[in-house]
Amino acid sequence: MFYAHSKKGSSKENWQSLKEHLENTAKISSDFASKFDARELGFLVGLIHDIGKYSQEFQRRLQGSKIPVDHSTAALKELMNNYPNFKSIVKVLGFIVSGHHSGLPNGGSVNLAGTLNYRMKQEYLLDYSAYKKEINIPKITEVKLPKLNEEPYFTVYFFIKMLFSCLVDADFLDTEHFMEKEKNLLRKNLSKLEDLDKKLDDYLNNLLLEQKDTEINRYRKSILETCKKKALTKPGFFTLTVPTGGGKTLSSMAFAMKHGIKNRMDRIIYVIPYTSIIEQNADKYREIFGEENILEHHCNFIIGDENENYTDIAEKLKLAAENWDIPIVVTTNVQFFESIFSNKSSKSRKLHNLSRSVIILDEAQMLPVKFLKLSLMALYELVRNYKSTVVFCTATQPSIKESNLMPKDIDIQEIIDEPKSLYEKFKRTKIINLGEIDDNTLVEKLKEFSQVLCIVNRKEHAKRLYEYIQGSEQNYVFHLSTYMYPAHRRTVIKEIKERLKNKEKCIVISTQLIEAGVDIDFPVVFRALAGIDSIAQAAGRCNREGERGLSDVYVFKSTEKYGNPPKELLLNVSMGESVFRNIEDPMSLEGIKKYFTLLYDIKNIDHKNLLKLIKEYSESLDYPFLDIAKEYKLIEDNTITIIVPREESCKEYLSLLKSSFSKRDVIRMLQPYMVNVYEYDLKKLLESGGVEYISELKNYVLTDTNHFYDENLGIVIDVDEKLTKSFLNI
Repeated sequence: MFYAHSKKGSSKENWQSLKEHLENTAKISSDFASKFDARELGFLVGLIHDIGKYSQEFQRRLQGSKIPVDHSTAALKELMNNYPNFKSIVKVLGFIVSGHHSGLPNGGSVNLAGTLNYRMKQEYLLDYSAYKKEINIPKITEVKLPKLNEEPYFTVYFFIKMLFSCLVDADFLDTEHFMEKEKNLLRKNLSKLEDLDKKLDDYLNNLLLEQKDTEINRYRKSILETCKKKALTKPGFFTLTVPTGGGKTLSSMAFAMKHGIKNRMDRIIYVIPYTSIIEQNADKYREIFGEENILEHHCNFIIGDENENYTDIAEKLKLAAENWDIPIVVTTNVQFFESIFSNKSSKSRKLHNLSRSVIILDEAQMLPVKFLKLSLMALYELVRNYKSTVVFCTATQPSIKESNLMPKDIDIQEIIDEPKSLYEKFKRTKIINLGEIDDNTLVEKLKEFSQVLCIVNRKEHAKRLYEYIQGSEQNYVFHLSTYMYPAHRRTVIKEIKERLKNKEKCIVISTQLIEAGVDIDFPVVFRALAGIDSIAQAAGRCNREGERGLSDVYVFKSTEKYGNPPKELLLNVSMGESVFRNIEDPMSLEGIKKYFTLLYDIKNIDHKNLLKLIKEYSESLDYPFLDIAKEYKLIEDNTITIIVPREESCKEYLSLLKSSFSKRDVIRMLQPYMVNVYEYDLKKLLESGGVEYISELKNYVLTDTNHFYDENLGIVIDVDEKLTKSFLNI
């Protein structure tokens, strides 16, 4: 008898046989792959992926031997031996079986260890021929690949990733079923979209009954009904161009729900640009559909209560985070796109579950511009070959079709009948261009208003403006920036909302973190010159219910050196300035279209030439999966995380490092108390003794929150400056 898995302390009769594991994995993998018409190939890779475990060397490992055994190369060799006339498909499947543990490799050189070509050329010395007594490798008579388009190189690249996902998820699931059967059973009995549709209808009907009969609410109802009506179409690309405040969070979900049911889809994936805005959307969906049906998946979310005493629901959600097998996923651009381009087995598990899904890209103007071409090609494949629908949902629709960013056969349908007319109906603000202005003048203007929001491009600028206005005792002035840890920011935003609701004096100075998705309503907004999309988002924080007529949004260009935009925003600001000069209403649909057309024409939308790299290696099928995964990073790794133990809950989580809790779970619990800083800021904090390195966490922790954290400004980089100000205020 040959075995795939053993259980510590149990006899062999309780081990899983290798034949059973291979056949189970083949069945699960083929079921996954059948969703995109690749059942036979899914079965084949599942059946042979662990065939190298038939060697005596591997069997001895199960009995305690410490000698490392390469068992995945055996599957590669069997592909080569069994299908000599299908060299291309051998290479395609070779990536998958050889990387099912270590991740998809580069095709690479025959002389470079670790590459697929190197492994194909090496002689495999272990004897695993015993498999022939238990496993019959099927013959291949015909290979059915996805429909090729004018850029077929990416179609094959993406197909490898999708089939890889089927295998690694099937492998994980069967292993889990053997090793932890009770845990595995929690994955069963998931709700279907049909089950959730009635919950959404009931919620929306009650909401409409409770709402005031205002003009804005009548337009919102019309948008909702239009979304439901247009949902009854076949899968494809859609745009949902709804002005800020038009209720797109619920309307887009209504479209997705009806569309998914009509087209027999499996799930809805709601993708949002920032972790700072995802919480309120996920909370709303949990309220409607129930906690057990919503997976909120991003780096800052903790599944389970503070003591990690998981309920069945929490455990189900934790399992669903591994492969997104749940009706509704709410996630971020980073999680969504980096999972697609990852080569790692663990991150790739969810990829096959993107097929037959409705994918809503909320705030679509925030798609990663530097990797825009590559990201859009992935979306194109999901629609064209994997029976998915993609909805670009935003008030400021990017010019994707006009800018020729995808193959020419793309057809993008607008859900709203007359978006231009709708824009006019929802117009609640007017833009006033103040031109160049210094901080003294800006501060005096802000002081004229009882309630006002001012958004700037740099943390340093926000800090200085706040200090100019705040003085020593003015408790109605607030500051928001990413120097404050997320839990602290949420507390401040809650206080700001209370003051606005109670019509109390409230002046807020913020970086752009407040723009996207934060449900907050000011009578007046000031915005430092930025891209048109950012200015539109800022305007969305003003007069949200349209009850004040046309409210003022002032756009200004700071003359202060610290008020200049960071280099990564310079091009956006320049294009925004151009639109202001040449378009009468820069916030109109015409102005937005002009802005994105200019931006995409000038900006490098294939950062590091990754799409070009895939194309170069496609002819020989030597795809650089590992290299692409390393380079596709939406957030550059030039920041360092600092944990701020200012609250008791954070201190308690830190103390868990000395307990039996896993470090991974502790890090997850600490995420609401983390701040990312640049290397030069970390250097200053290290020099002043502000942080210490915790090796167990591989992160830094603030040493003294009294000196190095300001209750209004967040992390204090220059502690001498704070001490000087404290002395002057005595």
